[in-house]
Amino acid sequence: MQNGIERSTSGTSGAATWVDRYLPATTGQTDEGSESFLSLAVLRGILYRQRHILIGIVALALVAGVVITLLTKPTYSASATVQIVPGGSQILEGQEIDRDIGASEVVRYMQTQSSIITSRRLAYRVVDSLKLNERKDFLGEELIASKPQGVSEAEWKKSLREIAAGKVQGGVSVDVPFDNQVITIHYRSGSAEYAALIANAIAENYVAEDSRRVLELNTYAVDYLNSKINEVRAKLQEAELKANAYARANSIVGESAAPGAAAEGSAPSAPTITVSNLTTVNSTYMQARAKRIEAEQRWKAIAGIPASQLPEVQQNGSISAMVTDRSKAATEIAQLRQRYGDNFPRIQELKDQIAALDSQINRASSDVKNSIRNSYDVALRQEQALSGELTKVSGETLGEQDRRVRYNLLNREATGLRTQLASLLDRYNQLSAAANITTDSSRKLDAAMVPGSPVSPDLFKNLLVSLIAGLGLALGITVLLETFDDKLRSADDVERKLGYPLLGYTPVVNDNELADQTADPFSPLMESYSSIRTAIDFAHPGSSRVLLVTSSEPSEGKSITTSVLGSKYAQLGRKTLLIEADLRKPTLARHFSSKTAEKGIAEVLLGDANLASVLIPSGFENLDVLPAGRAKVNPVELLSSQAMLEFIERCRKEYALVIFDSPPVMGLADAPLIGRIVDGTIFIVEANRTHFGQTKAALRRLRGAGANVLGVVLTKYRAAEAGQSYDQHYRYYSYGEKNA
Repeated sequence: MQNGIERSTSGTSGAATWVDRYLPATTGQTDEGSESFLSLAVLRGILYRQRHILIGIVALALVAGVVITLLTKPTYSASATVQIVPGGSQILEGQEIDRDIGASEVVRYMQTQSSIITSRRLAYRVVDSLKLNERKDFLGEELIASKPQGVSEAEWKKSLREIAAGKVQGGVSVDVPFDNQVITIHYRSGSAEYAALIANAIAENYVAEDSRRVLELNTYAVDYLNSKINEVRAKLQEAELKANAYARANSIVGESAAPGAAAEGSAPSAPTITVSNLTTVNSTYMQARAKRIEAEQRWKAIAGIPASQLPEVQQNGSISAMVTDRSKAATEIAQLRQRYGDNFPRIQELKDQIAALDSQINRASSDVKNSIRNSYDVALRQEQALSGELTKVSGETLGEQDRRVRYNLLNREATGLRTQLASLLDRYNQLSAAANITTDSSRKLDAAMVPGSPVSPDLFKNLLVSLIAGLGLALGITVLLETFDDKLRSADDVERKLGYPLLGYTPVVNDNELADQTADPFSPLMESYSSIRTAIDFAHPGSSRVLLVTSSEPSEGKSITTSVLGSKYAQLGRKTLLIEADLRKPTLARHFSSKTAEKGIAEVLLGDANLASVLIPSGFENLDVLPAGRAKVNPVELLSSQAMLEFIERCRKEYALVIFDSPPVMGLADAPLIGRIVDGTIFIVEANRTHFGQTKAALRRLRGAGANVLGVVLTKYRAAEAGQSYDQHYRYYSYGEKNA
């Protein structure tokens, strides 16, 4: 039961498609044998398998390239160079009309000039200058002679002009460099002479067109400025008259403005007399107020201080002299009192002198203090008088401001027009001087030469394109074929897709080499079968085993595998019986005898013969071969009979190993019937032939019948088609030969 579950799980994992082989492994896939995404082996295998398609398509593409080259009409190309200077050369100031081009705009400017060169307008000028619409060798005699009925001559010439312009426009191309200002004009034509002629005509007409455009632009600018100057001059005269009339009517008298002040915008208008008076009175008032505040602060600081303590008093020279005289008198009195009494005449005289001095000092000190108070009173009266005058003048100024609002509007309008007129006159003078000067913003450098050889068709280029196209097509077809090809090619495919262990694989051997390979025990084929025999012993060890060898379709190597495995086991001393169970198309017995056996397993199961009498010699000791026989019987009924079960049990007792060679699984019931009653099934898959879907279906049938599939043997393995090196797998088998 557990084995059945494991096989079911393995079968589910084998449901991968061809695309899965080339996808990265998902999480949990740790098979070391799984192929990585587009590995070298995968690519090598694809290229080897599809080599005929790849080589054939690429060869056809190269042949097509050669044929196209031989059939293509030669095309000639001529080139002329033109230097373009963004902004042009300025001889006079004023030539910069439409030429302010920043450094970041140079590339865009050059691209714009390229578009002008390839434009329809320039093509018309080239046609007209060369009269290409009248040249039979340019348009073709048949075209010029094929004038439709009912079309006038003028209309026909116009049509020919359009055709010629289209032909010119279609053949021109421009190379715009990024490291210089020289563009190259190319023209391609079937005629070498016309290629050079038209390339030069395009360059010359472009230069002439550029010069014409600059002159027309300057002339237009001069005419436009002249009309604007007349218009602004008339408006300025009207605005000045309105401003003067309003000023006279409202008694607005202003001082003369400074020269250029209005033009420079430093003052909207000159100040009036009233405003000037207000400014003067306000300045005088602020000075008087400052003096009053200073005098007031000085008076308040000394009002409560005795006059004798004032600094002004102490610093007064007269008062200081009187204080000195008083000090001397007081000193003399003090000296006289030491000898005389107060009634001494000199003492009385000095006392009178001191009293007189004290009176003078007090009076002088009071005068100093009163002078400070008088200064404060004078400053206060001056401030009050100026305050009244300021109020009066301010009222007059406010009244004038109301009247001046309208005047300022009129004067500002006149000033703006005056500035605009000056700017227009300056620009007009510049453009007038530069209007007739031609600048060299573009000039022709090198003329186109008549080409000596065509530029196309280019055999090397065509072959290269054909090679790339052929490779692309071949690779596309290869990918398409590989996408729908689900053949099993390698051991990795078998284990990863089918989910069964690989017992081994055998190399592909030609029919004429098969006998030599099987006769040589050290050949790659026999060495690979020795490995397979060992894998079978590990997969299903024990004695008295009964095995089945089958495949999904015929000719995959079942019989050769059965015969070689039987001989390998017989050489080990194990008594082995090979049974040819393919009653429809038997082939096993042919590997041991060229004669067709008259009787075999069919007769044994029917009871018409015993086992020993129908065995054919194998040529190997311990190896017996039971052919199919010739009985006309239904194989399904015979193989599912009780006699078949009894026959197998009898063989177990006589042989150490019994191997059935059965027909393919698909379309027949023989193999599933045998698979459910044997110990194990060996499934044969032919590399590069068996499809995954068919193999998966065959294994599903075996599992459904209850067969125990031990593993898969990959036969006729082609290492190159699997993307592997043949020597990588079989170098060891020939090791002894190389070193013998």
